[in-house]
Amino acid sequence: MKVLAIDDQQLVLLPLQKRLTDLGYDVKIETNAQKGLEAFNAFNPDLVIVDINMPNISGFDVITHIRITESSDTPIMILSGNTLDDNITKAFELGVNDYMKKPLSLNEICARVKRLIGAPVLSTAVKVENNVIIQQRCVGVVIPCYNEEERLLSDEFLSFVNENSGYHLCFVNDGSKDNTLEVLQNLQKGREDFITVYDCEKNGGKAEAVRLGMLHMAQKEDLDYIGFLDADLSTDLADFDDLVKTIESSDFKIVSGSRIARMGANITKESARKIISLTINFIIRKILSMDFKDTQCGAKIFHKDVIDIAFKKKFVTQWIFDVEIFKRMTIHFGLKKAKAMLCEQPLKRWIHADGSKLSMKDSIKIVMQLAQIAWVYRSKKKVSNYGVNHELEIV
Repeated sequence: MKVLAIDDQQLVLLPLQKRLTDLGYDVKIETNAQKGLEAFNAFNPDLVIVDINMPNISGFDVITHIRITESSDTPIMILSGNTLDDNITKAFELGVNDYMKKPLSLNEICARVKRLIGAPVLSTAVKVENNVIIQQRCVGVVIPCYNEEERLLSDEFLSFVNENSGYHLCFVNDGSKDNTLEVLQNLQKGREDFITVYDCEKNGGKAEAVRLGMLHMAQKEDLDYIGFLDADLSTDLADFDDLVKTIESSDFKIVSGSRIARMGANITKESARKIISLTINFIIRKILSMDFKDTQCGAKIFHKDVIDIAFKKKFVTQWIFDVEIFKRMTIHFGLKKAKAMLCEQPLKRWIHADGSKLSMKDSIKIVMQLAQIAWVYRSKKKVSNYGVNHELEIV
């Protein structure tokens, strides 16, 4: 029994291919709709699963080709995040057999496939893994790593990737002096479609590691959002997924985690760090002219179309590049519009991890770095002249 699945996002297709293959189906996947049409004629599938929203050739074009051009009655299933009633109606009028709305569990998808074309006869029973949800968005996560050999939580990262479709993790080795690179390469082995290891030969600091990782991931066409997360998982992956849910259901361009102590949340900090953090945040609010409670949380998610604005140029500072990101957004869009694009979302959990690279001495240095940011960005102002935007130096 042959199944052809067409979707422009590979991270959607891979877990679907694996599960159906495990169940005994012969599965071919295509991220290019034109190649998918060619595969239909060459592969001769018993079932076609296709997305609606694809560039150049849409899912409707694929359905029309199969039903009208080829005059084929091959069963067609739609798997799409497009839930508009008019599109659903149009799909059934064109002759699809089923319409599945993302997000959707792999178990349900497989049950619907079996209902339409039956199940292959297998010699041995198939053990179903943990249920995986096929999401309607794909997310890249950059994790900067420096000397993480002893404390990298490999099992947590692997479990998350295995149970959450649509995620691609990019570990950036920031010139580590221990065996971090080897640990990361072992973590990636056999999961190259879901885990990337970006190796920086020299230590450039967290800011540069995150910047390079974000720009690298931005080259992947199937990602909708890209964010970064600390390797120690002081903010856990479940909380990061909540940030993703917020950005995909809103018009925000950046959603930033916030370590605000509140009822029902597990937020722990060292008392001395807390005092310094309050002082730093007060200065940051003055620099940004925004009422941020916490800019420095190491968990943020970005819409892909602002990655270049936020990360193209090198940062002035090593630790508080988050402030520079928000400053760059303000310069590019203006303060009022930038405020509407940014969301600060309280975390359910944030735990200060032992072995943190940021010492008390470093915290004091941050105050000096803030002064540096205020000086460097002081003279940049965006103005509009006959519809053309310019960045001027004010003296």
